Amino acid sequence: MTDTTTTGLPAALGPTRRWTREHWVATADGLLTATEPYVSPGRSLVRLPGPTSASGAWSDGLEGFARTFLLAAFRVRGERGADPAGLLGRYAEGLRHGTDPAGAERWPRIDERRQAVVEAASVAIGLSETRPWLWDRLDDAVRGRVVDWLAGIVGTSGYRNNWVWFQNVVEAFLASVGGPWDQADLDRNEEIAESLYVGDGWYSDGRGRDGRRQSFDYYAGWAWHLYPLLHARIGGHTLGQRHSERLSAYLEQAQHLVGPTGAPVLHGRSVTYRFAMLAPFWAGALAGATPLTPGATRAITSAVAEHFVAAGSIDERGLLPTGWHHRYDGVRQLYSGGSSPYWAAKGFLGLLLDPTDPVWAAEPEVPPSWLEDRVTSLAVPGWLVSATPGDGIVRVLNHGADRSVEPAVQQRADDPFYRRLGYSNVTSPQLTADSVAAPVESHAALLDASGAPSHRDGIDRVRLECGTAVSRSRVHWLDLPGSGAPGDAAVWSSLRRGPVLTTATVVRGRFEVRLAWWVPAPEVDGGPPPASPVSAAALDADAAWPADPGPWRLHLGGWPLAAGRERELHVETDPDWVRIVRRDGTSSMVRGLLGLDLPGTTRRTGADPFGELSATPWVRGRDAAASGEVAAALVVLSGRGVAWVRDVEAVTEVRQDQGEVHVVWRDGRVDSLPVTEGVDG
Repeated sequence: MTDTTTTGLPAALGPTRRWTREHWVATADGLLTATEPYVSPGRSLVRLPGPTSASGAWSDGLEGFARTFLLAAFRVRGERGADPAGLLGRYAEGLRHGTDPAGAERWPRIDERRQAVVEAASVAIGLSETRPWLWDRLDDAVRGRVVDWLAGIVGTSGYRNNWVWFQNVVEAFLASVGGPWDQADLDRNEEIAESLYVGDGWYSDGRGRDGRRQSFDYYAGWAWHLYPLLHARIGGHTLGQRHSERLSAYLEQAQHLVGPTGAPVLHGRSVTYRFAMLAPFWAGALAGATPLTPGATRAITSAVAEHFVAAGSIDERGLLPTGWHHRYDGVRQLYSGGSSPYWAAKGFLGLLLDPTDPVWAAEPEVPPSWLEDRVTSLAVPGWLVSATPGDGIVRVLNHGADRSVEPAVQQRADDPFYRRLGYSNVTSPQLTADSVAAPVESHAALLDASGAPSHRDGIDRVRLECGTAVSRSRVHWLDLPGSGAPGDAAVWSSLRRGPVLTTATVVRGRFEVRLAWWVPAPEVDGGPPPASPVSAAALDADAAWPADPGPWRLHLGGWPLAAGRERELHVETDPDWVRIVRRDGTSSMVRGLLGLDLPGTTRRTGADPFGELSATPWVRGRDAAASGEVAAALVVLSGRGVAWVRDVEAVTEVRQDQGEVHVVWRDGRVDSLPVTEGVDG
C-alpha cells in the first residue's frame, strides 16, 4: 500500500532515553523496600495485598518470600556480594523460620501445597546465586532444614509442562550441597521437555486434550529458556549448545512481540508477571546466545521496563499489584495471589551481567523489528505478527495457539488469553464473566437463534505464509444458568455442538481482511476418532452434547479500545462500517465487505485492564449464512499520529468465485484464497 504507517521511526519512539544499570538497581531496591510492611515477624512469609490464590494465604506467604528473594539474589549477586541494605540477613532469618517444622511461621511442605514446587525453585536459585554470602554462612542446623524442605521434591512426578524445570533446578542445587537427588527424575523430565519442543525455539507448555502441542505464550521465554541457563549456573557450567541455539532462535522471533514504545503484546496466562517477559533477552546476553546486538538488547529491555513503570505498574506503595498496568484482578489465574506479580524478578536477570558488559556499555540501538512496517510469520505458534513502528502497535493474528487443556467432556468457554483471533500490545481480551461467556472482540463467531456467539475450540491449522493465514475450529455454544435454554438449571451449564468454522486473515500493514465461513461437521458414528479437524466432534459425541440446529449468522469482531471515561471513546457509524476513536488518536474500525451488513458496538464496564470502560466494533450478517458462504470485513487498528480518514477505502472488493475468495486492494493488488483446503498437519 502506498499509505504505510511508517516512513521512518519517529524520534519519540527511538531509544533515546534508556535505563542505565543504576536505574535497574534502584528499581529493584524500591520494589524490595516496599514489601517490608507485609513481612511476618520471622520474615519467612511475605503476604502482599491483593487476591488470595487457590492455594490459600499460607502458600501465598511462601510465594512472597521466594519471589522477592529471587529479586534480592539477582541484585546482590550482580554487585558481587555488596549488600548495603542487608537483604541477605533478612532472608537468612526467613529461611530459619520457614524451614522450622515446629515453627509458627513454617512454610507448607511440597506434599502439603503443590504450589510449593514453584517457590522451591526460586529459593534454590536464590541460594545458589548468593551462595558465598548466604548459604555458606548459615549454621549447619538451618542448612539441614533447608535441604530437608527442598528434598520434598525428590522422587515426585506428574509434571507435564514447564514445571519439569522446577524439579531440575531444585535437585541440581541439592546435588551441589550434598543433598539427595534422583537421576530418574532428571531423565524423565528430559524426555518430557524434549517431547514438548516443537521447533524454531518454541516449546509448547504442555499438551492439549487431543495430544497436540499448541500451548504457546510467554512461558516459552520466561520458563523454558530461562531455567536451562539458571540450571547450568547452579552446576557451574555454561549453557549447552542445544539450549543456546534454541534460545537464539526464540529471540529472533520474540523481538517482534515488543513495539518501540516498549509495550509488549498482551497474550497468554500470567501476564501479571510483566517484566518477566524480558528474562530470555537477558539470558541470551548472559549466555552469548542471541541474534541481537548488545545495544538492541538494551533498547528492548529498557523500553519494556520504562513502559510498565510509566503506565503505573508500580503502585503508590511501591508494589507490583495484580494487573497489567494498574491493578486489575481480571488478568489473574486461579493460582495467582497478591505476591505472584513479583515473578517480575525474572526481568531483572540482567543485573547478573558485569557492569562493564557491552549491554550496559553500548549505546542503545534500534532493533531491526522497529525500523519499518512488516508482517512476520511465526510458523510454530501459528501467528502472523503485524508491526507498524510509526504508531508503536504490534498485532498478533492467531491461527495456531489454543491451550486446549480442558477435559473432553467438560463444558468449555473460548479461553480469552489464547483463542481470540487477534491480540496486540495496546488492546486486551475482555475479561469479565459475561464477556468470556459471550466473546465478541477480535473473534469470528456464528450467532445462534438468540444471537449468542459461538466459542472457538481447538485450532486446526490450514495455511500460514507471509501476510496470509487460515485455520478452522469446531465451534460450540454454552447454555449458562439463567440463559433460559431448554434444560437450563441454576447449578450447571450445557454445551451445544456446532459446525466447523474456518477463519482467514490477509494482512497488509495496519490493514487486515478477516474472512469466515462454515461447513457441517462430519458425523461421528461410534468408530475410532477421525483425523483432525473432526476429532473434537468425536470427543463431544462421547459427552452426548446436543447439536444446535441453526440457522446461524456470521459475526466478525474488531479490536476493543478502553479508556478511563466514556467521553474519551467516540463512536462513528455508517451503513457498512463503525469506528471507535479514543481521545489520544488510537482508532479501531471494522467495515463489512462481504455478507456482513449490520455494524455495531458492544460496550463493557470493568472488562479491560487498559481502562474501566471499553468498546468493541463489529459487523454481522442480517441474514443466515449458507454453508460455504464467505463473509469478510476490513479490520483496522491504528495509533495516534496515523491518518485514518481513508482507512475504509483500503479494500475495494472481496468476491467469491468457484471455490476461491479474492481480496482486491486499493492499489490493485489481489490476494486469493481457496475456500476448501486440507489441514497442513
